[in-house]
Amino acid sequence: MKGRMAEEHSGTRRRLRRIARAGLVVAGGLVLVTAGANIAMWTLSSGHRSDVAAAPSAPVVIVPGARVATDGTPMAYLRGRLDVAIELVKAGKAEEILLSGDAGGSSGDEIASMLRYLLDHGIDPAIVRSDRAGLSTRETCERAKSMFGIDRAIIVSQYQHLPRAVALCRAAGIEADGVVAYCECRQVTEIRNNVREWLAAPKAAAEMPLRR
Repeated sequence: MKGRMAEEHSGTRRRLRRIARAGLVVAGGLVLVTAGANIAMWTLSSGHRSDVAAAPSAPVVIVPGARVATDGTPMAYLRGRLDVAIELVKAGKAEEILLSGDAGGSSGDEIASMLRYLLDHGIDPAIVRSDRAGLSTRETCERAKSMFGIDRAIIVSQYQHLPRAVALCRAAGIEADGVVAYCECRQVTEIRNNVREWLAAPKAAAEMPLRR
């Protein structure tokens, strides 16, 4: 009886070791895929990212949406993007602004919030266009090309998101350059967004028509 129990116990341990090894292999594979996708985003956007001072000129600057506060004003991430877009227009580096976001977002109407902010900061409404169905970075880029006929643009976003944004817009057929947006953000927000971008890269790579 004891021998049989010992044998069963040994068999259970072997099965658990096999499961653990399989789990490690799967986890390792996922890490490699995720790392590879992130490297691809950085590679595809290499040479096309800069700050405001070094930014090239383009007919339009694209501002992807982000969360808005309960009072309808842009939160830190979105405010930073809008501030850079304003600087680019006032510096003569962009002629128009395309706002792209979720008009029915869980935090509020991103487009209305962005437009109010731009008007409050002296931007002429005649140079602002809005895409109220830019529900993701990929959709923002693809709709900018297909719906608004944009062939050349600057896209503004924070440093974590910028490589993916530039890569997706270039894959959509836009000659896109990215400009780093500001963010007066808490450290926990920075960490959360770094993790989010790291995990978002594989999906972006899988969906990307590699045209450029």
